[in-house]
Amino acid sequence: MTSSRPYLIRAFYDWIVDNDLTPCILVDAASEGVSVPQLYVHDSRIVLNVGPTAVDALNLGNDSIRFSARFASQAFDIECPPAAVLAIYARENGRGMAFGAEDAPEPSDPGPPPDKPAARKGPSLKVVK
Repeated sequence: MTSSRPYLIRAFYDWIVDNDLTPCILVDAASEGVSVPQLYVHDSRIVLNVGPTAVDALNLGNDSIRFSARFASQAFDIECPPAAVLAIYARENGRGMAFGAEDAPEPSDPGPPPDKPAARKGPSLKVVK
């Protein structure tokens, strides 16, 4: 199956904008395919205001998030894969969604079940009086 992350990003973006709030995304700037102004990266992360009045040509695609934005009056073209988005939230109240690591795809043939762990002999805790 395809990743649900791009769909959730779009859904939360719409929800935040529909409630007249400012959508922000937290991006892992060290991820492959991320193009952001490095001057504004802290601890390998950057928060980007993706509100309709803050960006131009926003494209929340399945493979890439792209837009133009200004940082200190200088225009930058921003690009990042949805997998690099760590969270999307409303700036005013912090409501939104944080993303965990993508689940690895399940193998097509799981093979034989793993062996049972060896049974413990005796209790592992003791009562102390």
